[in-house]
Amino acid sequence: MSELRNDTFLKALLREPVDYTPVWMMRQAGRYLPEYRATRSQAGDFLSLCKNADLACEVTIQPLERFPLDAAILFSDILTIPDAMGLELYFETGEGPKFKKIIRSEQDVDALIQPKMDDELDYVMNAVRVIRRELNGRVPLIGFSGSPWTLATYMVEGGSTKDFRHIKGMMYSQPEVLHKLLDRLADSVIDYLNAQILAGAQAVQIFDTWGGVLGHREYREFSLAYMQRIVAGLIRENEGRKVPVILFTKNGGQWLEVMAGTGADALGLDWTTHVGEARERVGHQVALQGNMDPSVLYGSPARIREEVMRILDDFGSHNGHVFNLGHGIHQFVNPENAGVFVEAVHEFSARK
Repeated sequence: MSELRNDTFLKALLREPVDYTPVWMMRQAGRYLPEYRATRSQAGDFLSLCKNADLACEVTIQPLERFPLDAAILFSDILTIPDAMGLELYFETGEGPKFKKIIRSEQDVDALIQPKMDDELDYVMNAVRVIRRELNGRVPLIGFSGSPWTLATYMVEGGSTKDFRHIKGMMYSQPEVLHKLLDRLADSVIDYLNAQILAGAQAVQIFDTWGGVLGHREYREFSLAYMQRIVAGLIRENEGRKVPVILFTKNGGQWLEVMAGTGADALGLDWTTHVGEARERVGHQVALQGNMDPSVLYGSPARIREEVMRILDDFGSHNGHVFNLGHGIHQFVNPENAGVFVEAVHEFSARK
């Protein structure tokens, strides 16, 4: 592997001194970029794009050609694990991800395939290897997975949901079945992330997209406990460097203290949490990542720069902070505004 020329992102995650605040964007390779849309059209569909290592590499690197980002993130999807377990993922235009098979009983859980990283999910590791080669030490590569709770939500609901009727029904009426499913998923996520690390990922993030829909006790039992188990099972050093782990629970600002106790190196914040207050609560234990509202990118360049400055001032320094949006960049954002955002983070944080 080539020597890493820009390790600011990794240093910030480990709370080491840096000269400026590093920045990347969740979904930075995506539909807001015309070049991404062209490559996806070439691939034919989203899953074909994910499974073609060269095209996945191409779209991973596209935002780096536009913006001076401090990290690349593997182009893939959080639902690769359920797909590899035999649920047969597909995408309906305008409706998001769906599965041909769904989980509603203990028999359904027992029927799941335990995916092999060098078989059903080898296309992901191939993409990681190709991306690392093509990055050639430019910036670190982030690997990722969905959290067990978030993956289970899609598997039980059969796709996206607004009311979480089936997954919460299972949680309250058949908790032992849900725990059995979460156990299987936690084991697979550990194997999946470790395989990404061995293939070349230099940091990993666990996306707990739906953890914030849980009650206070239920979050600890059905989401956090499994993420803590995953963190404990991960490879934490590779290629002579530490491999930082980021936990991100959307709408999870009320649980920062217990999240910080998982052993993760950093916590992602959405925009509903004040970054300065979060730092006062847990900043001595973990780095923080976030947390600008993605909708700010619909504003004027001056408004974007103002919001960047406000968040940097609220955090108070550039050590232990990775700037990001509070969730993925929206598909209708003007790419020029994303550039204003990235450049403002570098410009203003370098002055501190």
